[in-house]
Order: sequence, then C-alpha cells, then structure tokens
Amino acid sequence: MKQVFLYGTLRHLGLLEIVLGHVPHDRLSAVSLDGYRVARAEGHDFPLILEQTGSYCDGLLLSEVTPEEQARLDYYELGFGYRLLPVEIAGQEALVYFPEPDLWQAAELWNLAEWSALHWPVTQHSAREIMGLMGQVAPHELGRYFGRIRARAYSTFLAQSNPSPATLRAAHSIESVTLHGGRLSHIGYFRTDTLRLSHPRYDGRQSDEMEREVFLTGDAALVLPYDPVRDRVLIIEQFRMGPLGRGDPLPWTLEPIAGRVDLGEMPEEAARRECVEEAGLILGQLEPVASYYPSPGEVSTYFHTFIGLCDLPDSVAGMGGLESEAEDIKSHVLSFDAAEALMKTGEINIGPLLHLLLWLKIERERLRAG
Repeated sequence: MKQVFLYGTLRHLGLLEIVLGHVPHDRLSAVSLDGYRVARAEGHDFPLILEQTGSYCDGLLLSEVTPEEQARLDYYELGFGYRLLPVEIAGQEALVYFPEPDLWQAAELWNLAEWSALHWPVTQHSAREIMGLMGQVAPHELGRYFGRIRARAYSTFLAQSNPSPATLRAAHSIESVTLHGGRLSHIGYFRTDTLRLSHPRYDGRQSDEMEREVFLTGDAALVLPYDPVRDRVLIIEQFRMGPLGRGDPLPWTLEPIAGRVDLGEMPEEAARRECVEEAGLILGQLEPVASYYPSPGEVSTYFHTFIGLCDLPDSVAGMGGLESEAEDIKSHVLSFDAAEALMKTGEINIGPLLHLLLWLKIERERLRAG
C-alpha cells in the first residue's frame, strides 16, 4: 500500500486535518528520515526538505493512503513548486513532497514549535481557503492567488483577534449563521462567493434560507497626513476602477493615502509604509481615528484610519507610487480650509477622506496646540 512521509507543516495535526479532511490516527506513525534535513525557505515561513549526509528529519508516516487522501495532499502541495518522489524509510518505500530544484534558497533549520506559535494562527485560515478551492481552481493556478489568499487569511485573523464590542447591537456570534451551501463566483486579485445561508431574526425565529453574494478582500490602512504648524493636509489623486465601473465621467478621485495591511503587519505599520511609498513622507505621531467596514452589506474590506502628523512644505507635492504595482499617484498639499471647501462642493466624494477631514475638524485645535 502507498505511504507518504509528511514533514514540516504537515506534522501539525490541525493543518493535516484541514488538508485531509480528518486525522487518520491509526495510520500515522512518528518516524525519522535519515540523510535529509528540513530548512526554512529564505524569505518565507514554509519548509524545504534537502539531502544532507549525516542529518535526519522527523516526520509522520501516513500508511495505506487512500486515493482521496492522495488527491487532497497533491492539491495542497504540488501547485506550489513541489514534486512527489520516492525515498526509503526502514526498508520500505514512501513518497515525499520535495521542492523543485533551485526554486528557493534554504535558510536555518525549520522548527515546528516556532512555526506553530508564529504562523499557524494565520495558516489555518489560508489552508481552509485553499482546500475549499479544490475542484474549482486547478492546482497549478493556486500559486498566482496565494498572496491574496494569505491577505484574506490575515484579515480573518485580525477580525477574530480583536472583535468590536456588542453593547447595543445583537451579540449573535458567527456560529449562529447557518451555511447551507455556496459556490465560488470569481477569484483573481479579489474573490466573490455566492452563499446560501440563514440567521437568527430579531423576533427569535430563524430566517428563511437566502442567497447572498460577498466580495472578499483584506484589511487596509488609510492615513491623512496633517501638518499642525502650517495647518495643511496632503491628499492624493489617482485613477479608480469604482467610479469607472459606475460610469462616472471623472474616474480620478481625491483620497487619503491607503494600502492593504500586509501579512504580519500592524495597521499602524502599514499606514507609515504607505506614506513612504505613495508620497515619500515620514510620519511623526499617528492619531488613530476609527476602524470600520465601509460597505458591510457586500464587501469584507475593513479600514483602519489615522491622521498622521508630519511636515508638509510645498516641495512635498508631486508624483509618487510604486512602479511595481503600476501606481500613478499625484499628491496635493493644501490648507485645511481649502480641503473643507472641496468637501462642500462635492469634489471630495470618497467616504474615508470625508470622514478623516471631519474628524480633523473636531480635533484640529487640540492637534495644533499640542
């Protein structure tokens, strides 16, 4: 019968359960594979198995592998630059997922306990999304979506790590929503799901089954740079798909600086990084404003918004953005009064910028005195 030697992350039984759909305890045994070591891929958190005389690596031997188990393991591994090759363990042949040659560089020895503490909290969500795509997305296409899958996983981690209070609203948990089924409607840079669900009603009954679509993205950090000495703000301008899709005659918009919160990054760190990337600005004090869903009826996007105190001389205005992300951004430096006038005329028609300017109007005197 076929056997597979599982090393690295697949030694984590929580991950193995997601990948296989169960944990076959009666067919798993702890073994060591001589002549190999497991190292972390340089710049990443995943493991590589490499030949090395005199070394050994610990793993789990899965025996009597069923066709379904093999297919699920293949789906999780083969689309990410691994290949299945035979080795000998205790006189028996077993299959191992080896990395493609020269695809990654090896760093230090990979450590399961360290990975479990640092990376499992997010990996569990990305693994569930990956395995949920089986039968809908070909394995060789998973790699191109993996960055966004990880971003959505990190967004879920952030949501569950710091839930908002429920003192006025109903305290129904996510477990009270019953999913009856669903399908992947689209996957690319974004993902759209069509779900059939029901949920508790305010009259105590359960709702009828309904079909809803949800547009899945990640968390974003937004910051309005403000110079309290000069009483100036920096606003960026760029082309946007939303207004284009609506048919707006002028699809260039005035906005705060914004960008996604990268994996492992705190929103404050993302806000500071985006200011450097989009406008070449180094922020001083960062004033948290609010965190919220801008369009909760349809989109999972969650905004973390800030006012960033900094110097804004005339020379700051200009062009910016990362060429690697095809960004074409123009920065405007203007007085707060001029920005307020643009709110009144409707030229500023982006919700987060309106929100940040209104907050600044309330707190401006304090910030200028500080």
